[in-house]
Amino acid sequence: MPPRRNQHDNMKQNLIRLPQRRVTASCSFPVIAMAASVGGLKALSVILGGLPADFPAAIAIVMHVSPHHKSLLAGILNSRSHLAVTEAHTGDQLCPSRVFVAPPNHHLSVAKAGHLKLSSAQAEKIHFARPSAEPLFASVAQLYKKKAIAVVLTGGDGDGSFGVQIIKEQGGKVIAQDRPTSENFSMPETSIKTGDVDFILPLDQIAPTLIALVWAGKDLKSDQLTAKSRMPAAGLTKPVTPHYATETKAAMITRRK
Repeated sequence: MPPRRNQHDNMKQNLIRLPQRRVTASCSFPVIAMAASVGGLKALSVILGGLPADFPAAIAIVMHVSPHHKSLLAGILNSRSHLAVTEAHTGDQLCPSRVFVAPPNHHLSVAKAGHLKLSSAQAEKIHFARPSAEPLFASVAQLYKKKAIAVVLTGGDGDGSFGVQIIKEQGGKVIAQDRPTSENFSMPETSIKTGDVDFILPLDQIAPTLIALVWAGKDLKSDQLTAKSRMPAAGLTKPVTPHYATETKAAMITRRK
């Protein structure tokens, strides 16, 4: 059955309209939005563990976790990172060297002046998930423009694939974890198929790339990466691997509302 384009277009347009106000002073530093699901604890631990304590960017994380139990994710990541990691609450404000993790059963987005906002526990699921990466990616894109970076990590389903398109439309950067180091490649793969991913990287290369993009202020090109991490990025016409040769953006999996 061909994908229902109208459903995809409507979801993307709804995400674009999420932020209604302009951000002010918070634009002075970059914001990194990360999304993960299956295998995400390991991936997030490796990335956050590779960032220095004075990393001059704010980080917001959405990971698919059970809505039926209190999440220990923020505490675990805090013990494995040089950065301060806490669970997000409505009204928290993004700031450099801080990491905020979405709680179970609530979408996370960023509003005026970098203040965080949680949805209700009855908010509509997106890609079968609550929290979903889509509201976070879309709001960060709209507010932080070129200072926004999206990172799509291991996980099932296609969460984040609409948000990464908005990140790119607003001038930001997108990183996806590669197949060999992903426990489940579905989330990164779906974002890669949009053509809007700048870097497809093994897990151990994501933190160094974030440091180069944020701290060193470099606009990295694919030929500056190591041979191990170099893979086709956005704008290239050849497929990521021969296996993908017949798959295009139009073949993205249809999601129910």
